[in-house]
Amino acid sequence: MQARIYRPAKTVMQSGRGNAKAWVLEFEPAAPKRADPLMGWLGSDDTTQQVRLKFASLEEAVAFARRKGLDFQVADPAARKPAPPKNYADNFRFDKLEFGRF
Repeated sequence: MQARIYRPAKTVMQSGRGNAKAWVLEFEPAAPKRADPLMGWLGSDDTTQQVRLKFASLEEAVAFARRKGLDFQVADPAARKPAPPKNYADNFRFDKLEFGRF
């Protein structure tokens, strides 16, 4: 059974990174999803896709995967690039270039 360990990105609905500190272990799909002929919903017989385990650190997640004998892959989180500082007063600078005016 193939598993993936990663640190999720922060949600776009929040400005904080509170839920992005935990490491997550998810299983890769073992069987393709198929459409139900009556309703058209997608479904699968693979119930491991519903399992999502959270760990406080990467070491805990790796130890769990090894203890259970899982084949796993670790995805390193992308480095954060801080945004440049913004000042409200810069909107009213006299030397600010305005496009469209000559």
